[in-house]
Amino acid sequence: MFSRSRPSYAMPRPSLRKRWRGLFQGWQSLDWLLLLLPVAVTIFGSVVIGSTQRHNGDPGFAINHLILGGLSLPITLWIARCRYRIFFQWRWVIYAVTNLSLIAVMVMGTSGLGAQRWIPIAGFNVQPSEFAKLGLIITLAATLKDRDGSTLPGLCKALAITAVPWALVFLQPDLGTSLVFGAITLGMLYWSNTNPGWLVLMMSPLVAAILFHLSLPTWMAWVGLMGLVAWRTLPWPLFSTVAAVGVNLVAGQLGNLLWGLLKDYQKDRLILFLDPDKDPLGGGYHLIQSRIAIGAGELWGRGLYQGTQTQLSFIPEQHTDFIFSAVGEELGFIGAIGLLTAFWLICLRLIAIAQRAQDNFGSLLAIGVLSMIVFQVVVNICMTIGLAPVTGIPLPWMSYGRSALLTNFIALGLVESVANHRPRRR
Repeated sequence: MFSRSRPSYAMPRPSLRKRWRGLFQGWQSLDWLLLLLPVAVTIFGSVVIGSTQRHNGDPGFAINHLILGGLSLPITLWIARCRYRIFFQWRWVIYAVTNLSLIAVMVMGTSGLGAQRWIPIAGFNVQPSEFAKLGLIITLAATLKDRDGSTLPGLCKALAITAVPWALVFLQPDLGTSLVFGAITLGMLYWSNTNPGWLVLMMSPLVAAILFHLSLPTWMAWVGLMGLVAWRTLPWPLFSTVAAVGVNLVAGQLGNLLWGLLKDYQKDRLILFLDPDKDPLGGGYHLIQSRIAIGAGELWGRGLYQGTQTQLSFIPEQHTDFIFSAVGEELGFIGAIGLLTAFWLICLRLIAIAQRAQDNFGSLLAIGVLSMIVFQVVVNICMTIGLAPVTGIPLPWMSYGRSALLTNFIALGLVESVANHRPRRR
């Protein structure tokens, strides 16, 4: 006798484990430590920003920082899921849009703090020079993916690509971002097997212009050293040596001309960090108050919302460029070291992803982002403790700034895409 019960053709329900696995489909190979660390730094940054603004009872900056970080995270995850090779196909479009946006700033941008850097869009001031960093990273990575940096034609091509957006940013003027462009270019050239001697020769005219005004014997020694480097590293040794020596000699004389192109506030920023007491109520005020705040924090800090320099608003623009001074005063040496450890771990993960990338394009993307983050962290912190001039470079994920924060999260998405689409281990 056959059973009268009807057979069941219903599909079995997926288990809870399979449901969770399906939810994270497409993000299995993400570097979760690299993703979580910037999120934690952003949250920490909103807390510190709130502390710097507590004296005026305005939590708007802290809330906006946190909200924009929350809105940027889905963008990071979406980019991480996309294949990063798409950006290689659109490299020249990205490069063109980057330069056109920088030109638009010069034509229709708004001014502030002595520079014209922002474009008003839908009620917000957007800073194209921040996004231009990503455009430069993508374009250089596509150009150097075949290790073209090891040849002089490839090196010249990379420098020509960098020169256009760099010049447009420098003319705004935005000295800090133009320096970031240089750091990105040097880091990516080094990773693409460019001779280190060539990189030194690239920077030598700037060093020669500075040394000419500080010490003539040191300047002459530098010129001779650059001649030796050119003799050992460049083709046509005799011609290259003469050219390198001549360029550095001329660079020293042109120092006065280049100095005249800078604005007065830029000159103050470059000089006063050596002796801020020369103008304690003017250009040196930021540096003096920042060093006092960091020193007052000692080992454990004065406590959150308890810093006198921070709560009494002795340091202007503390929620942006000088956010590290609030960390040093209220959380002390321990808090500062904790923040530096987070940045150190982020950089380690970026290097690991660059080493394990599927191709040179992905590896160079990671190194470009690494160069951008390292330079900004080092210069910003050295600036707050008086070891570097005030250049207006923000601290990544910590300083308040909509364009800078969004740029950093997009850069994070690019690197996570490289990590997510690398060959999986069996």
